[in-house]
Amino acid sequence: MKLSQFKFKLPEELIAQHPDPFRDGCRMMVLHRATGNIEHKMFSNLLDYFNEGDVFVFNDSKVIPAHLQGNKERTGARIEVFLRRELNAEDRLWDVTVDPARKIRIGNKLYFGEDDSLVAEVIDNTTSRGRTLRFLYDGSHEEFKRDLYALGVAPLPEYIKREAIKEDLDDFQCIYAKVEGATTAPATGLHFSRITMKKMEIAGIESAFLTLHCGQSNFSKTDVEDLTKHKMDSEEMLITPECCAIVNKAKDNGHQILAVGTTVQRAMESSCDTLHHVTPFDGWTNKFIFPPYDFSVATAMLANFYTPESTLLMLTAAFGGYDNTINAYKTAVKQGYHFGVYGDVMLIVD
Repeated sequence: MKLSQFKFKLPEELIAQHPDPFRDGCRMMVLHRATGNIEHKMFSNLLDYFNEGDVFVFNDSKVIPAHLQGNKERTGARIEVFLRRELNAEDRLWDVTVDPARKIRIGNKLYFGEDDSLVAEVIDNTTSRGRTLRFLYDGSHEEFKRDLYALGVAPLPEYIKREAIKEDLDDFQCIYAKVEGATTAPATGLHFSRITMKKMEIAGIESAFLTLHCGQSNFSKTDVEDLTKHKMDSEEMLITPECCAIVNKAKDNGHQILAVGTTVQRAMESSCDTLHHVTPFDGWTNKFIFPPYDFSVATAMLANFYTPESTLLMLTAAFGGYDNTINAYKTAVKQGYHFGVYGDVMLIVD
């Protein structure tokens, strides 16, 4: 497959800029991958396609307020900083990306907060955009994290053309989020409300939770035409024995396994064995999934509508079938579906 095969015209007005007032209030396209047939439903119809004993697998990663505004020493130039991951708690070292990257050099200091209450020093340039910052802070690690996070807001993707505010972090967080570490939301899970989760429980549909700390690279455009040459950023993930037991038992008994989002698909495919079982995993994955690809675990997938040339679209097409998925996306544009993290969803079933 080539990058150009995932290019399509997406009108800007179809990229959702705000969340729906109701988490579960979005539209849902249903793609039957065996036939290519399409249905137009609402998210509230999701459970109509599943039965007692089926399992929904969620990513319980919790988004941190990773977007900070800083000022460069002496010049006062405004610098956007996106936290990626903590490298060393004792030394206050963080891997970050900065914008504009060209203005930052090793040794520069950045000041954060209205009263410059937090200071960081650039100690390494790891990539053209990436940096390692050492935050200069004398308090405990808990106090440092509290003060650092108080300065940040939700790390909304670039295609949302507005400034993030403090309230965005609640909207950009799945209701079941538990394990802190994501720097962007596992967005498909944002549609699940407490009402929907309760309906699942009543219907006898089980929930399984794994963790994959997804980052800003999910929104980066692929820069190579030959997809076999694309390298994904590594992301930390954890699959517990409890999660494995729930998924594998249901699979062995012939029940459906719904992957809620691309991160869940990547995590399960990174940890499955030759018997198509999920195995416990604690480490990192840089698995890149694009068509053609044979999935081992999920029998169904729920996904947002993603932007052109994104790796998220490529994974979705691998599961739904390239031709089926591209046709579904063309239909979505014609029918006015909303794209992006706050957009509508597509359910892919057999």
